[in-house]
Amino acid sequence: MPTPARTRTENDYRHHTPVHVVWEITLACNLKCQHCGSRAGKPRHDELTTQECLDVVDQLAKLGTREITLIGGEAFLRRDWMEIVKAIRNHHIYCAIQTGALNFTQEKLEEAIEAGLQGIGVSIDGLPELHDRLRGVPGSYQMAIDTLRRAKDAGLNRSVNTQIGPETIPMLSQLMDQIIDAGAQQWQIQLTVAMGNAVDNDHIILQPYQLFELMPLLARLFDEALERGLTMVPGNNVGYFGPYEHKFRSIGNSTSHYNGCTAGQTAIGLEADGTVKGCPSLPTVGYAGGNIRDLSLEDIWNTSEEIHFGRLRSIDDLWGFCRTCYYADVCRGGCTWTSHSLLGKPGNNPYCHHRVLELEKQGLREKIRKVKDAAQSPFAVGEFELIQEPIPGRATSSEYDWEKMPRQRIAQPVINSSELTTVEDGNHLEGRVPPKLEMCKNCNQFIWNHEEICPHCQTDVKEANARYEEDKKRWEYLMQKIEAIISKNPLNS
Repeated sequence: MPTPARTRTENDYRHHTPVHVVWEITLACNLKCQHCGSRAGKPRHDELTTQECLDVVDQLAKLGTREITLIGGEAFLRRDWMEIVKAIRNHHIYCAIQTGALNFTQEKLEEAIEAGLQGIGVSIDGLPELHDRLRGVPGSYQMAIDTLRRAKDAGLNRSVNTQIGPETIPMLSQLMDQIIDAGAQQWQIQLTVAMGNAVDNDHIILQPYQLFELMPLLARLFDEALERGLTMVPGNNVGYFGPYEHKFRSIGNSTSHYNGCTAGQTAIGLEADGTVKGCPSLPTVGYAGGNIRDLSLEDIWNTSEEIHFGRLRSIDDLWGFCRTCYYADVCRGGCTWTSHSLLGKPGNNPYCHHRVLELEKQGLREKIRKVKDAAQSPFAVGEFELIQEPIPGRATSSEYDWEKMPRQRIAQPVINSSELTTVEDGNHLEGRVPPKLEMCKNCNQFIWNHEEICPHCQTDVKEANARYEEDKKRWEYLMQKIEAIISKNPLNS
């Protein structure tokens, strides 16, 4: 299987290469989604002209971008969107579109492929009744499924994006059956975030404690999907660590794990009016690094403090549970979009499986409650309070006081994310290469490489590794014997 264009290398982190760009080319949309963070519907009044868009493509190519995903609103509602696709492909950059697929006709699909479109992501948020209700248009589910089937027939790379809320969980298994049947190759899942329309409809936002139910289900579906030719791709706000991390971010490589928010480090988000952010989902206020009508994209990328927040973030910027967490140095608070939208600032993310499990040991759980609505502008956030409470029917062993707790990772220091160095020309900071964790071979959870006793299962790490290697050799030996027997006695029936 070829390496995806968006796969990051150490050099990408060191040199801050904007590998993957998600570009809102219009805010026009023909759906009315209850969870839309950008409150899409009408075009922005000052969206970039065709020539300005083509200039942006040239600038992204110069910066080393390898993949561009076009979004909206609904990207294909912009009349010149196929000219943008052509320009992207002329620079040999991988080009895909994310779509709700309402009225995405066969003619439009064929024209897009002729222009050079290589991949399509179709948003499907549940079985027909739920999907149509969330998307606000009857029949939108069937149009999405039909588009996926036609994309398969045309040979495009195909993915499905699913937002997960409380009503989605019971139907995820059946939904997986549906999208496999329709031809999906990848299934990207993410949690609905408290932004824009979702704040108005906060009943569709998952409670943090519901990860206790969701994550084991996702782990089971992950394995089933692989056996059936579908790759589940957890989004940046699905995680983190816990007993299933080695599955979710380790396709073909069990040593891979979550490396923290990539906004402004190896990712760019663009709004249709030329506003540049480190991530397309982040609020415009506080995260807009500039506009390409005022500065070159290169200048914004290299000099904007609003873009650089992810490059400069250290454990000192974390708070609450995340400040105390064993994984603080590598995770750095998880998805910025999720935590900022919910609590008004990044660095403390309750949507974390490791966190849910640690609280569960104390007989505690967390839930959210809205206290303030969001403004009616794109990417607006409201205000939520985070409530810690006893798990119903469970006795609590203690009350956590995050600010007074010592760091749970109490062994020798590792790479600190605030340790940045200048490159040779002295003009820019060299990027932080995320630290790499090892995996405990007894419990399959990630640990720091200096650990002698696994903090999760209390096993001697060296002994567990030795047992694993012995079992691995024994398994390989048995497989060789079986293959030898089969080769000597093939079945002729």
